[in-house]
Amino acid sequence: MMRSGNPALRGDIFARSESSSSGVMTIRGTVNKTLILLLMTLITASWVWAEPASRGGMLIPAAILGLVTALVTVFKKEWSPISAPIYALLEGVVLGGVSAIFEAKYPGIVIQAVALTFGTLFCLLVAYKSGLIKPTENFKLGVFAATGAVMVIYLVSMVMGFFGSGIPMIHDSGPVGIGFSLVVVVIAALNLVLDFDFIEQGEAKGAPKYMEWYGAFGLMVTLIWLYLELLRLLAKTRSR
Repeated sequence: MMRSGNPALRGDIFARSESSSSGVMTIRGTVNKTLILLLMTLITASWVWAEPASRGGMLIPAAILGLVTALVTVFKKEWSPISAPIYALLEGVVLGGVSAIFEAKYPGIVIQAVALTFGTLFCLLVAYKSGLIKPTENFKLGVFAATGAVMVIYLVSMVMGFFGSGIPMIHDSGPVGIGFSLVVVVIAALNLVLDFDFIEQGEAKGAPKYMEWYGAFGLMVTLIWLYLELLRLLAKTRSR
């Protein structure tokens, strides 16, 4: 069974997908839809970035609605042609607001994070296509376990935050905090490899056409996570 650390791209998804008369999933189609989602994210991100003071209040509602939309997409993948673009627009609002906050404190940090995000995407795509990184079952299981561990740590930290506490040092700019962020960035980046493999398997298995939107959505989830983690890492190094 194929596994993916990305919860949007779980391993048994194609087994549950029914064939469609509208066509089948292709890599090119998924790439095109990913570009569409990236453009939609950029549009709303730029809109918030232009006036962060007046539109910053939309950040939390957009984040909540984005999470709900993501969950709907995961459980109702056939809705992804509609829900994935909505998710992209909402996440653009979030990214625009968050980026403006970081940029105000650390000028130049956003362009660095964007460059590193797409640089990582390109490098891992080349490594995957050349066979330097092979998504074996053990590799997938390891990335899946590591991703789950990170999510648990963040969840525990969030719950502790409600009580005025938190996991010590991992959010600081000291060696432990920077080391933790580096590990998370690596885990997020490795999820890209699993996403590439998932999309390739989708084409090979003749998944329904709407799975192109679902594959693009899953790749967007990973890219957004990677970008935010890179922002966090760069901010920690800047604050030292």
